[in-house]
Amino acid sequence: MLGNIRWPELLLFLVIILLVFGVGRISKVAGELGSGIRAFKKGISGEEQDKKENETDSSKDSDD
Repeated sequence: MLGNIRWPELLLFLVIILLVFGVGRISKVAGELGSGIRAFKKGISGEEQDKKENETDSSKDSDD
């Protein structure tokens, strides 16, 4: 059923969503979604950096 959606139906759906929620609400939700994605990416890269630092620290300890 969802595979049969064409551009006119999609456009109508988006217009209805815009009328129901309004531009301000949609932009607020989109902004919150973007900041959530950025925080998630930052958390993921932070974990990778922590692992690298731990590996570096453990290799320094083994050299002593």
